[in-house]
Amino acid sequence: MPWSPLGMGYLTGTIAAETQYLPGDLRNTGGFPRFTVEARRANWAVINLLNRVGREKGATAAQVSLAWLLSRGPSIVPIPGTTKIAHLDENLGALDLVLDKQDLKMLEEGFASIKIQGAFSGEAQMAAMDVGEREGTSSKGSHGLSPLPR
Repeated sequence: MPWSPLGMGYLTGTIAAETQYLPGDLRNTGGFPRFTVEARRANWAVINLLNRVGREKGATAAQVSLAWLLSRGPSIVPIPGTTKIAHLDENLGALDLVLDKQDLKMLEEGFASIKIQGAFSGEAQMAAMDVGEREGTSSKGSHGLSPLPR
């Protein structure tokens, strides 16, 4: 998804605008602008869309998002992150979820109509990334071995 990752618990639908994070939680430090109260409130439209598609199929928002990524073709590899076996098992359910043409159309049109609020990551995190991982940059002369095409 062009806005991905919301991740970090967001696609489970359990991180709401009013969610209070524990002290020291990375989402609470300002390092992830998509996790401000305002951004979570604005971006909840993504969860609503995923839930609309998933409700008819008995699937979670996370499963729908993973199934949508899998439908994009073999060059797209979703990397679900979890520390819990139950969540991994739930994520694996996306492999059995079939999204038909109507589902895909609803998702595509829905995603196109949602303006995601908040930057992907804070300035400190972006500065620490390999420059080759940032769109429009090259890793030549740094961590990467070859320049990226422009």
